[in-house]
Amino acid sequence: MTEAASPALPFKSDFLRTLQERGFIHQVTDAGGLDEKAAKGRVVAYIGFDATAPSLHAGSLVQIMMLRWLQKTGHKPIVLMGGGTTKVGDPSGKDASRQLLTEDDIKANIASIKQAFSPFLTFGDGPTDAIMIDNDAWLSGYGYIQFLREFGPHFTVNRMLTFDSVKMRLEREQPLTFLEFNYMLMQAVDFLELYQRHGCVLQMGGSDQWGNIVNGVEIVRRKSDGEAFGLTTPLLTTSSGAKMGKTAAGAVWLNADMRSPYDYWQFWRNTEDADVGRFLRLFTDLPIPEIERLEKLPGAEINEAKKVLADEATGMLHGREAASQARAAAEAAFEQGRLSADLPTVEVPRATLESGETTIAALAVDAGLASSRGEARRLAEGGGLRLNDEQIKDGMRPVTVADLNADGVLKLAAGKKKIVLVRPF
Repeated sequence: MTEAASPALPFKSDFLRTLQERGFIHQVTDAGGLDEKAAKGRVVAYIGFDATAPSLHAGSLVQIMMLRWLQKTGHKPIVLMGGGTTKVGDPSGKDASRQLLTEDDIKANIASIKQAFSPFLTFGDGPTDAIMIDNDAWLSGYGYIQFLREFGPHFTVNRMLTFDSVKMRLEREQPLTFLEFNYMLMQAVDFLELYQRHGCVLQMGGSDQWGNIVNGVEIVRRKSDGEAFGLTTPLLTTSSGAKMGKTAAGAVWLNADMRSPYDYWQFWRNTEDADVGRFLRLFTDLPIPEIERLEKLPGAEINEAKKVLADEATGMLHGREAASQARAAAEAAFEQGRLSADLPTVEVPRATLESGETTIAALAVDAGLASSRGEARRLAEGGGLRLNDEQIKDGMRPVTVADLNADGVLKLAAGKKKIVLVRPF
């Protein structure tokens, strides 16, 4: 049942063929059976998203784009919001328990997260329209004894201990609470509920969810004698080994109020050369022949491919106009030396500049260009900090109102790729 899909497998369905050529597929429980089903008719599939923060981040885009391709190839996506599972916390990939949120926090996070899906999926009542469901609708309705009696007999502790989400935590001698141990049962029940309520036959997710997904496939078979499938995507890291969707400054949030379209555009523009082709396949709708042309651009011309990636990714999430404005602001700042109102801006009290007590290191931290003053000082010593286009090597150099430019702002830059305007108020 738990076979890995071979890259050489000639899929017949548009859905799996598209996922394969764009690099989404890591494992499939029954690749041939799923391909046959998707080639013959409409498949209903789901991915779950827990509400641990007010926004998803770029690391979630692989899953969102997979739902997008599911819909574009004629099938029906279900976005499952984890109102119930968030109350427990997924132990996958974590060395410590997740912080438990209140019900109000979870509801507020779900309301905020929802906005990230509408740019990628068409929601409605049609046969291939996406629907959004909260698993709290059934999980909170179970009594503890009822849940144990109905589903407990189908899971053995022996098998659960072999799954990566449990095994890795135990191997690192990190505590795994009984609360978290129940998560995989809850996720399996989600699949069963969606199978019974909506005819959902496919659960998709990241490779760290493989054990949970297999449990769901088996509980559907045991409780409903139904045919179900699982599919996972590879663990996605950048060529340098960084986790996708994370930067030195933190998560690359999808909600515009947590990361501006300009900063989002810059994230994609700063893609490593070796990742351009892979990211164009995963995070844009561009045809494969065009991607192959872009990834072969020689030398410095690869920067044009990065701009296309940034345009496409930002345009898909925030709209074409926002992407164009972000690109224009970046080109004005980095290529033409001009400032733009679309550059990220932070405000500081004018009194801090008038007192002469603010240093460029402190300002870099306030502007989000460094995580600490020590890091900012080291950045300056290495020649990586500039104030109004002048390199400043002394991180303790005071910044005063005398440094304000003709527009009454400070242009603070870290390296070649980050510029922030500092405006006194």
